[in-house]
Amino acid sequence: MTQPPYGGPAGSSGGPREVPGTTSSGPQHAAPTASATRRGTRNRRGVTIASVVLAATVLLCGGGGVTAFVALRNAENGEGATEPTIAVENFMTAVYRDHDPSRATRLVCSAARDEKKIAAKVAEVERYSAAYAGPRFRWSSPSVDNQNGDRATVSTTVTMTTSDEKVADQDLRFTVVRKRGWWVCDVN
Repeated sequence: MTQPPYGGPAGSSGGPREVPGTTSSGPQHAAPTASATRRGTRNRRGVTIASVVLAATVLLCGGGGVTAFVALRNAENGEGATEPTIAVENFMTAVYRDHDPSRATRLVCSAARDEKKIAAKVAEVERYSAAYAGPRFRWSSPSVDNQNGDRATVSTTVTMTTSDEKVADQDLRFTVVRKRGWWVCDVN
């Protein structure tokens, strides 16, 4: 009785067959050639250079963007008032006479420019005045109490008079700063 040959169909002749690239102990790998090694080194070097260039570009653009944001965030929009007292006068008019939060915001220094807080303060003045019959606001001429270089303290007294002759006074002190003109920065 004959046995089929090893690794072949029944009736084929010959002994075990070798598959190209393998041995009886497993697959064989060809040793890389010198040109293949150079191509692999060039490819890795190219990827490294491209990565460094991309990282530098991201850092420069990102750093420039952050610098621009910080510089512009503290920049005053437009020109401020020519004098500290004029800055206060303009701010008082925007808040107490015009009830205009956007105009008041444009008169405030960038460090204190919070549109929501300023709008809330203007709304508070409107609510206060709505509780009285025919309210009118006036204030004393603002006066500079103290000035050191680019910072001044200005004071005034706001008076509300109603149509039924009720009167209420409030003393206010403003901190005003100079950056391309004078800007209101704080009210106490």
